[in-house]
Amino acid sequence: MSNIFALLLRRQQKFPRSPWVLVFLLALGLTSGWKCAEASTPVNAPAELKNLLTQIDNSANKGDVKAVMQYYSPNFTHGDGLTRQTMEKALTALWKQYPRLRYTTQLQSWKSEGNAIIAETVTSITGLPSSNSRNLALNSTIRSRQRLTSTQILRQDILSERTQLTSGAKPPKIEIKLPDQVKVGQQYTFDAIVNEPLGEDYLLGAALEEPIQPEKYLSSTSVNLELLSAGGLFKQGRAPATPGSQWISAVIMRGDGMTMVTQRFQVVKK
Repeated sequence: MSNIFALLLRRQQKFPRSPWVLVFLLALGLTSGWKCAEASTPVNAPAELKNLLTQIDNSANKGDVKAVMQYYSPNFTHGDGLTRQTMEKALTALWKQYPRLRYTTQLQSWKSEGNAIIAETVTSITGLPSSNSRNLALNSTIRSRQRLTSTQILRQDILSERTQLTSGAKPPKIEIKLPDQVKVGQQYTFDAIVNEPLGEDYLLGAALEEPIQPEKYLSSTSVNLELLSAGGLFKQGRAPATPGSQWISAVIMRGDGMTMVTQRFQVVKK
């Protein structure tokens, strides 16, 4: 019962909304040294491509922004509206806040398209707690598609994304139920279920939905936590009237830990 008092003292929290999702920016960089043969699986991918993925991961693990950004075209475009300049700024801020991130990228598929290469990758990122991140541990998985030509990335789109932040001795274990996509104006449900006994603990929580926009990559959002009457968050929402990408976050806190999960979903035309 005493845990509820500590929780109520922290009723309003300020969380980094989305800087960590910039990890997908490191998904892939290519050089022009391989043959542009058609391929559908990484088994037949050129050795140069595989080696370069490793090199980019290594540069990211060192926090070397300049080394990573050399693989992005000055005219780079992104599905979320980012530019090369905003990417570099955001990466610098991200690695200052999370100096101990570790990256692992896997090539899922690739193919030639004229003079370009289309490649899909999955990047996994883990971050140990540090004083800069207010002792938050990070785990993220980003699936993305890149369009490349010559030595640089021209275009990037995020296909799926899930990021989890935890803190404390015993952060809640959360299962998220959210559709991958919904039609414009359609009603949908979003559940964040705590999959463990609560004992005498009380839960505080909040759900937040936001459109994905470039300016939100560097912003923080104040979240008003409410006392939860059940073992998690159970919300109904309605998709906006225009297509696009959305972030939905669940924050659940108890006396000895906090978990925040952010997932992306797509709003599509009917």
